[in-house]
Amino acid sequence: MFETFDSNRSRYASVGVVSSLPGELIDSIWYIIDLDIKGVIPLNNMLSFGVINNNGHVTMHFSQDDDSVEMGVDLPFMYSTEFPSEVYAYDDGTRQTILLPSEIRQRG
Repeated sequence: MFETFDSNRSRYASVGVVSSLPGELIDSIWYIIDLDIKGVIPLNNMLSFGVINNNGHVTMHFSQDDDSVEMGVDLPFMYSTEFPSEVYAYDDGTRQTILLPSEIRQRG
């Protein structure tokens, strides 16, 4: 058994994510997992993050299947309509990757 989202494992972002989100937002997802969520609630191996426009800035909205706990984290970064509305963080037990919804379907 492995501990989901162990910060000592390799972490990546897909090409689709890298081409649609700035690096600081990608890094923010890992920070949210490590500093705000991990150790507070049990994590599945697939986490969802909505990318929301909050008065011109980004709010990341965390949720996961089969769990009623949700959380929004306001970030100091400007929002763009070019951002995807949702991204996923996936932990396969070896590495962790941030993916677009279309990339999840491609893996399945």
